[in-house]
Amino acid sequence: MKLNRPNVKNAAQYPTRILQFGEGNFLRAFADWMVQKMNNEIGFNAGIDVVQPLPGGMVDLLNQQDGLYHVYLKGIKNGKPVKEYEFIQCLNKGINPYTEFETYRESVVNPDLRFVISNTTEAGIAYDPTDTLDMKPQKSFPAKVTALLYERFKAFEGAQDKGLIFFTCELIDRNGDMLKKYVLQHADNWQLGNTFKQWVDTACAFCNTLVDRIVPGFPKDDIKEIQAELGYEDNLVVVGEYFHLWVIEAPEWVADEFPAAKAGLDVKFVKDMTRFREQKVQVLNGCHTGSYAVSYLSGIETVREAYENLETGSFMKELVYDEVLTVLDGSEKELKNFAGKILERFSNPYIRHQWQSIALNAMSKWETRNLPSLRNFVKLHNMLPQKLVFSLAAMIAYFKGEAEGKSYPIQEDQWILDFYKEAWEACDGRPISIYQLVEKVLALDKVWKQNLNEIPNLTITVSHYLFLIQQVGMKKAVKAVLSENNPLMEMTIEGKAKEAEATIN
Repeated sequence: MKLNRPNVKNAAQYPTRILQFGEGNFLRAFADWMVQKMNNEIGFNAGIDVVQPLPGGMVDLLNQQDGLYHVYLKGIKNGKPVKEYEFIQCLNKGINPYTEFETYRESVVNPDLRFVISNTTEAGIAYDPTDTLDMKPQKSFPAKVTALLYERFKAFEGAQDKGLIFFTCELIDRNGDMLKKYVLQHADNWQLGNTFKQWVDTACAFCNTLVDRIVPGFPKDDIKEIQAELGYEDNLVVVGEYFHLWVIEAPEWVADEFPAAKAGLDVKFVKDMTRFREQKVQVLNGCHTGSYAVSYLSGIETVREAYENLETGSFMKELVYDEVLTVLDGSEKELKNFAGKILERFSNPYIRHQWQSIALNAMSKWETRNLPSLRNFVKLHNMLPQKLVFSLAAMIAYFKGEAEGKSYPIQEDQWILDFYKEAWEACDGRPISIYQLVEKVLALDKVWKQNLNEIPNLTITVSHYLFLIQQVGMKKAVKAVLSENNPLMEMTIEGKAKEAEATIN
């Protein structure tokens, strides 16, 4: 039986109080799951309209099922393995603003609307000066938000109670602050006036947030069995781990309006989320992004398999304990306890978290999640963190698109794919050619926000590792970087650059 409202007679219906930008697996297994819990447990009574941020997406599939789907949680609960389904009924409709602009506009001026939730990836919160107010819709997410707020400001004549609360889930530092900054920048550029800008500042809340839940996504390998168990043909099932955490930096009145903790959810409203963010992003997300290419090019497809593998598992642990933890604020005991809980989640027997899923937008993720650890390690220890440097070389190798004669798909911005295609085609495999390739990658200030070739010894060390990977393959290269006899382990900023150069020339 197909899953839709005619076939589910008692499906709940809630007034739309939330507009959500992003229809992907994560928000549906995280924020939407939480809203459903709040509806069930404390009568939050909130429905969600889901906006597709890009022209291509899956709102059509969402609408085919009338917004209904199941979240399938697998993990450890109170020390015991647990598997449970949650029936999600709070999504009212999916909207493609590129083909249904009037429907989108109606949702924007809905008087009951109070919250906006977004996950447009790390690359989504960016300023595009080519966006204009008359576009239907604008290209960038911040421009869409600016136009949305201006439409709402005019419709309700600047009423203070018609402002919106933004929960931005993009994995960039100070995500809410960045969104607000670009909204005000568009408001200036479009000459929307000081009264509107004041309304944005006083009637709206742009909350910095931190999200944490591993969401492998659609269970394609087990979907027939799951659908048989559910009794419905649910093509939107999303798998997630049981663990969840949402840290929200916001005024106290926002916590009063979104009382998630009363529903038993691990949602923390705080005054300053800096410490939470640094720990989570650099340990959990940093380990994921720092290990995906190392593992995938070693022939390992999932996080659990990589963590349980002798070489890649050791790489992941050493990257976290020897390099990342050493640059974080907090006591050694506290940090090791936190890291232990994070790494324990990697061995969840129920989760198949695909490295190819983690590889999406890898360049911007490495800049956000791993580059801060590398910079701080150099500053504190006066030497390069070898596992992080090796992970950078592995990522460059990954963007070649083939290993051991086999090709694989890569999901990334088209300009990055074009860049790597041209760069790898120009590389003939000689050490000097590898070095020139690395120079080009590290000079991409559009990604790194700086020229990474300026970090002493980084270019030559990445080149050394990339050459090694190309010569002997990832498995042997990982063993070399784990070896106590690794000649680059003792390379300080002041010394041994010439020795490294000699090894590659």
